[in-house]
Amino acid sequence: KDANRLGTLRMVKAALMNEENKRGLGTVLTDEEITKILNTLVKQRKDSFEQFTANGRTELAEKEQSELTILEEYLPQSASADEIAKAVTEAIGETGASSIKEMGLVMKATMAKLAGKTVDGKLVSETVKTKLQ
Repeated sequence: KDANRLGTLRMVKAALMNEENKRGLGTVLTDEEITKILNTLVKQRKDSFEQFTANGRTELAEKEQSELTILEEYLPQSASADEIAKAVTEAIGETGASSIKEMGLVMKATMAKLAGKTVDGKLVSETVKTKLQ
């Protein structure tokens, strides 16, 4: 048995069950909701990995990295930088945004275009800022 994989998948199952329990009896999560939960877990692992690496805790950093790799296997394909740039350009055209003040509108439209894919919000934000300046 792969104990690390088993532990990671049990953690995912627990996170999904917790979310279902919060919503009430008989609730079934949609694929988008499951993807959102998985993305949250991935983000937590990335943050932990950075913290452990910065503090010299290599054994814990390796464990987080291992869990991160396992979690990413279950996520939809990530949007590439080119796909993000294209979606941002289209969103700017559709919203008519011309200044950084309208960044929220562009972000919302871009994220809607990229729905169903794993998207790094920081990368989208940076791309929007660059294109609106």
